[in-house]
Amino acid sequence: MRSAMFTEKLGATGTLFSAMGCASCFPLLGSIGAGLGLGFLAQFEGLFINTLLPVFAIIALVAALVTWWSHQQHLRGILTCIGPLMVLATLYLFWVDSWSTYLFYAGLMLMFAVAIWDLISPAVKRCRV
Repeated sequence: MRSAMFTEKLGATGTLFSAMGCASCFPLLGSIGAGLGLGFLAQFEGLFINTLLPVFAIIALVAALVTWWSHQQHLRGILTCIGPLMVLATLYLFWVDSWSTYLFYAGLMLMFAVAIWDLISPAVKRCRV
């Protein structure tokens, strides 16, 4: 299950960095990315939004589901799955709505917060009765 937790962190980190390369879509993350020296990634914005961002969100979601099934911690599992689902919902369902950017940022912040929570207090396997 160590690989599932690593994959989950990879998905969350990849989603965040993919969003940082898209200054026109997500100005807050674009400015953070430019501040970190990722401004050169702006030329790959279409690739990030259309390909990498959904791929990393799906990786994070699948890893979250595997971890949830393995550890049987329902609150942690739900919180871990909601973040990638919010990102995917923004990209595929609510892209044209004015509030979709807020949904996207909330999903990224939730993914980041749960990743930090997992680092501070790793999930332990619960016994099945």
